[in-house]
Amino acid sequence: MISQKARFRHARKIERLAGYRLPDQAFHGATLDAISSRLDFDRLDHTLHQQILNFIHSFLRCFCRDAPMCGCPEKKFSREILELRENGLDHRQIAQYLQEEYGIDIYPADILSFLEDSVHVLEAIRDIADLQAMPDLCKNADNHIELLER
Repeated sequence: MISQKARFRHARKIERLAGYRLPDQAFHGATLDAISSRLDFDRLDHTLHQQILNFIHSFLRCFCRDAPMCGCPEKKFSREILELRENGLDHRQIAQYLQEEYGIDIYPADILSFLEDSVHVLEAIRDIADLQAMPDLCKNADNHIELLER
């Protein structure tokens, strides 16, 4: 999953704030737990503080009982990448946006690979929907494929 490739650029600063060792993976359980706890983010510089708040707002807001270990943050991250692509950003621009908005480093090649895999999944969904006589689902999959491939 693409979320496993996402790393916080300033993971060591977050680690110092938490007071214990954290992995640099943005969606690792220990990292999510530390970020969603009551850390004093005001001690961080303004840019990093804003990036963490953006991360919390975009990916950690859910009402699941097991949040943030429920899988929602990873799904929201994947959805964010797909939506950015559908809105016209290429894989390099998506990587740049994620770095600026959330402080997340991810290789553009990993994003491109994820987008290609997503198109293949959508093609499979379209083919099955066509076989099962589900024209709405087939059309919806086609629309998403077209947006991702442009």
